[in-house]
Amino acid sequence: MNLGALVSETRNPETMDLDALTTIELVNRFNQQDTLVAQAVKATLPEVARAVDAAALALKAGGRIIYMGAGTSGRLGVLDASECPPTFGVPHGLVVGLIAGGPGALLKAVEGAEDNAQLGEDDLKALSLNAADLVVGLAASGRTPYVIGGLKYANVVGCTTVAVSCNPDSPIAHEADIAISPVVGPEALTGSTRLKSGTAQKLVLNMISTGAMVKFGKVYQNLMVDMKATNIKLVDRACRMVVEATGVTRDVAESVLKQTDFDVKPAILMVLTGLDAPAARAKLTAHQGFLRAALEN
Repeated sequence: MNLGALVSETRNPETMDLDALTTIELVNRFNQQDTLVAQAVKATLPEVARAVDAAALALKAGGRIIYMGAGTSGRLGVLDASECPPTFGVPHGLVVGLIAGGPGALLKAVEGAEDNAQLGEDDLKALSLNAADLVVGLAASGRTPYVIGGLKYANVVGCTTVAVSCNPDSPIAHEADIAISPVVGPEALTGSTRLKSGTAQKLVLNMISTGAMVKFGKVYQNLMVDMKATNIKLVDRACRMVVEATGVTRDVAESVLKQTDFDVKPAILMVLTGLDAPAARAKLTAHQGFLRAALEN
């Protein structure tokens, strides 16, 4: 492949004079380029929606969401995966982030790891990949061998596969069931895909994980009702969620939350139905954890 022909590797005619600009001109030029990202992502929303549905289906089937990438793409996958347990109360390991070269590559580049297709397969084998899992390959260039190797193996196992790339008609797109390709154009700094491409990938991952968790019963209205209240800020947020969802005073909210060990979802159900904590938990279980369904039935 001629890497210089990739959109993400070409020079941006609007930023050829970066080194001659004043600081305010420089940041304005970066900002102008960043405004293109959301529109590029918007053009991919039908494919993103398919990925959200596939992710939710995987979770409901007992599978996992597994991100894999190299460099910036890998770091973004690890970041999104690491945010899911505190935000949605899911166990560690339900959403997984793999980066070429292993955890050490988060802080320091591991040269050559991204060029090893076998390593992508091996990393998935180490997770005991099964057909219920969803594998999301991340590569701004769309041609990273580590990701291609992983997607090929995931397809053999029978997983649903997703590719997120910032180049059109990329090699990883051809290895996936669902291809998401927000084409953000040449980077302000030639080839530096941590810029617009990285931002686009982050926006896509935000939608995949958050959308999947909504459909997995982890959200009521727009509240993260399965959040784990593990610090002072989150205990306060738990109280505010109960107040906002039910209309009770903060004192009442805190009193009910103490009965649920600050578990928001059963606390809201208790306030709105009059159930005690064990009965509220049982009703939630009967409705697969969906608070709205528990309230309406």
